[in-house]
Amino acid sequence: MPAPSLTLVVPPEGVPGGGELVRLVGMHFAQRMRVWFGDQPAVVVGTREEAGQTLADVRSPSHVPGEVDLVLENLDARGSPVAGERSAWPRAYRYARTSLAREGDLTRLIRQLLQLLKQQVLENTSTAVSVEYDDMPGDGVSLIYLAKLPAVSLTGPTLRRNRFYSQNVLREEVVVGSLGPELARFSPTFTVDLVFSLTGVSTRTTELLHLMTAVARFLHRQRWLQLPRDAADDSLGSVRWEIDAEGDLRTLPDVRDNVHAFSCSFVVRGFDIDEGQPVASSRPVVTPELQTRPFDPGDP
Repeated sequence: MPAPSLTLVVPPEGVPGGGELVRLVGMHFAQRMRVWFGDQPAVVVGTREEAGQTLADVRSPSHVPGEVDLVLENLDARGSPVAGERSAWPRAYRYARTSLAREGDLTRLIRQLLQLLKQQVLENTSTAVSVEYDDMPGDGVSLIYLAKLPAVSLTGPTLRRNRFYSQNVLREEVVVGSLGPELARFSPTFTVDLVFSLTGVSTRTTELLHLMTAVARFLHRQRWLQLPRDAADDSLGSVRWEIDAEGDLRTLPDVRDNVHAFSCSFVVRGFDIDEGQPVASSRPVVTPELQTRPFDPGDP
């Protein structure tokens, strides 16, 4: 058999931690083969012939960020390398960290929360990265500095594992593969609860009580948080999460410069931090939709 040739790598990029299912498309792949990403060996999940080409699904190893060479070597039935059947492709795969600048679903969710609080509670609503920040750490009081009062500050989230909304089975989905639509299986999602804190601040006691009432009414009436599934594609519909108050609204005993404050917590349930990795792909499907028939209540 001639040396293996490579025409396509899907996807051409992955995370440094490895574990990605990578599809190699080419010619002259043996049933048994070895694959290296740089100097690290990959796990070969399987190979098959399809539409005149050979497909190999491999699990990427961990590697430092950067571009690496792909090396393919055919093996015989005993697992020994076949002479002359080894090929290399320079810089064919790239390891890259997750972009911190690209807007993610968590950022969109927090922005939506801020908009709802501005609309329904108080226009002067902001978010803080951490309540540990303090302009004057020596005074023993840890209140977020706010330029204008009254004000509401959103802090968080804290991520807490949610096993009620999580799935423990593989998820199946029709995706566009290298040779057309195919059925892909994904590992279970990692689902969490997002726990947030709200801090209200005012210099007037009556104003603070009104602000507490407005926040309590917001948490009681705003039962769901809804966002488009994809900000760039409205045809994909929307997704929503459950909102629940957690604990009590409580006034804070420490008073500085006649500034009064209260705090409370709430939780957004069932947020998928990781939607799962592809673990397997089947042969191309004829149609990307499952066949169904109308249900007649009179059927036996």
